[in-house]
Amino acid sequence: MRRVPPPTSKDAARKPAPRLSSSLARPVKAAIAAQVVALFNDRGRGEKPVPRHPDGLFGKDSVAWRVHGDVASMMVGGVAGLLLQMLHPAVLAGVWDHSNFRADMHGRLRRTARFIAQTTYGERSEALAAIERVRRIHDQVRGTLPDGTPYLANDPALLAWVHVTETTSFLAGWIRYAEPRMSTADQDRYFAEMAVVGEALGASPVPRTRAEAEAIIQAMRPQLRCDRRTREVARLILTQPAHNAMAEPIQALTMEAGVDLLPAWAVAMHRMHARSFSRAFVRAGTLGVARTLRWAFQ
Repeated sequence: MRRVPPPTSKDAARKPAPRLSSSLARPVKAAIAAQVVALFNDRGRGEKPVPRHPDGLFGKDSVAWRVHGDVASMMVGGVAGLLLQMLHPAVLAGVWDHSNFRADMHGRLRRTARFIAQTTYGERSEALAAIERVRRIHDQVRGTLPDGTPYLANDPALLAWVHVTETTSFLAGWIRYAEPRMSTADQDRYFAEMAVVGEALGASPVPRTRAEAEAIIQAMRPQLRCDRRTREVARLILTQPAHNAMAEPIQALTMEAGVDLLPAWAVAMHRMHARSFSRAFVRAGTLGVARTLRWAFQ
């Protein structure tokens, strides 16, 4: 059997699913797009997709626009990023003590996705307003770790950990499922662009290259832990119910792909060695989902 190679450039990110006649394709595309829009926008609050404005923080030629516009790789990267973030005891405590994640994990993820959309594609004023809202929330989040150590959500080092794990995971998802031959220069551009958001949130240090991001992660590793609470949050992330029964298989695949995206040391900390799907199946299936979503949104 002839082996089908993976996509090899950013052009592959736009590779369509198998063609249908236009009369059949339109309603199929519309149905898929409607499901995705409903997933990321709270209709009860009147939310709609964030329009793309060229006068925002980045602009249409930015790497951030390219990376953050791919639904499947962003979902996979988001799962990996959350699992990494929860390994820091103070970040975990902030979620554990000040969040309703147990009852509304989907809402929390949707709000995070909207923040990314607003800061990436929204008008500059909208992006800055979103950042200011998050800063005000962080100012109210403080407490004490189980060992008695105090923590503050607006601690620049904690914000740096959240920022670097998020950006590293989003980029990793993009490279694996959209642009495996992404240049080092473009990868560095992505971190330099995202530094604008990280610094505006108060994070420090903030990486401006991939090498700097990897160095920050390595420097933070001695502070990371995985305990009962970490495993409980990870379980809730990975087993949250899909918004409808039809999406259940895709969501399960996305969660497995998020675990697969983690570095080996993080997988070991989470004790997630034995997964239900094989790595090859997860990657092939996720790539198929990614291509289908790109086709739907063309």
